[in-house]
Amino acid sequence: MEEVKEIVDTVTVELPNGGTQEVTDVVIQEVNHALLSAGMDEALADKVDNFVILLLIIGVALLANLICRKIILRTVAKLVKQTKATWDDIVFDHKVMVHVSRMVAPILIYLAIPIAFPEHADSNLLDFLRRLCLIYILAVFLRFISVFLSAVYHVYSEKEQYKDKPLKGLLQTAQVVLFFVGAIIIVSILIKQSPMVLLTGLGASAAILMLVFKDSIMGFVSGIQLSANNMLKVGDWIAMPKYGADGTVIEVTLNTVKVRNWDNTITTIPPYLLVSDSFQNWQGMRESGGRRVKRSINIDMTSVRFCTPEMLAKYRKIQLLKEYVETTEKVVKEYNKEHHIDNSVLVNGRRQTNLGVFRAYLTNYLKSLPTVNQDLTCMVRQLQPTETGIPMELYFFSASKDWIPYEGIQADVFDHVLAIIPEFDLRVFQNPSGADLRRIGVKIEN
Repeated sequence: MEEVKEIVDTVTVELPNGGTQEVTDVVIQEVNHALLSAGMDEALADKVDNFVILLLIIGVALLANLICRKIILRTVAKLVKQTKATWDDIVFDHKVMVHVSRMVAPILIYLAIPIAFPEHADSNLLDFLRRLCLIYILAVFLRFISVFLSAVYHVYSEKEQYKDKPLKGLLQTAQVVLFFVGAIIIVSILIKQSPMVLLTGLGASAAILMLVFKDSIMGFVSGIQLSANNMLKVGDWIAMPKYGADGTVIEVTLNTVKVRNWDNTITTIPPYLLVSDSFQNWQGMRESGGRRVKRSINIDMTSVRFCTPEMLAKYRKIQLLKEYVETTEKVVKEYNKEHHIDNSVLVNGRRQTNLGVFRAYLTNYLKSLPTVNQDLTCMVRQLQPTETGIPMELYFFSASKDWIPYEGIQADVFDHVLAIIPEFDLRVFQNPSGADLRRIGVKIEN
């Protein structure tokens, strides 16, 4: 600040007689002369000329700010629109340039205020006013840097190669550091101390600072881990039932991860919980060839039996079973003949069952569907029998991964399965309903 004062004091103008005079004296004399010409008393003119110069300085500063915003900024905006480069969209963004223009007026006032009060250039009051002006300049400059970083974030967050990066968290971290350093500099200007002195004092209270910024520090570190390990990015479908999250990630910031659930509610989760706790990311399913269907139907065990010739003849008429039934029956007959099996007793030898034929039908049926991805696992299997019957599980992957078509595909499959079961002389296990109990009551009465 002293260096600026010295520069202003040494600026001179050339007089008509060939001599020189300091610009501050020239300005005061011209203003004083103008006041006297307007009919003002000389004593009063000597008292108010400093304030008139101050008003002129403020007016010139505001005029310069107006010119920057109304003329220069609009001209720059038109020129930027005509270019195809990306960097000028960041540097000359309207919000960025507005904050630059806001620094013009206070800088002019800061530099020119000693001209208004040359006799008080060393006074504490003028020094305090200039420090306030400098603080305002610094605050506007910090805001300019913050908006500039935000412009950089908005430009790069739309690029495909940066969509999976925690740019929002990095932006917030940079802004926190920026304003923290700015606050230290502002305080140092107010108390006329070096910023290093304040930093030295803050070093002793590092534990308190760590406690205050605990969530931000943990969020920053967790954001880096989530990105480095490719665990999470905006647009992923995640499920974290413990915290009520089941939906699409819409934002990853320094302190929170926002998830829009399927019921359109928003769940916020601290990033460090995603690192320290477990969650399910469905993005791998979306990037794969299909979405898994794993459902079962319970078959009444009392309906399972050996196939009779009449049943086999019926099954041969089913297009998806004809080849299977004939091939399997040939193998069974050859085996029984080779081992001299007495076919009069069904327990002897090998026999086809209606449940086995039904399982083969389901396998062929799934492989015939265009809505089933045939490159991924596709099978029908029996699970451990329970008191509710034999679970017959269908395990396959639908070709469509979107929710609504996926639900339609598996519904169509099981509609068909439930309708075809009686054709194999099988029954679906179901707990007795009210209608079943009424039929039992009627039979008992009869």
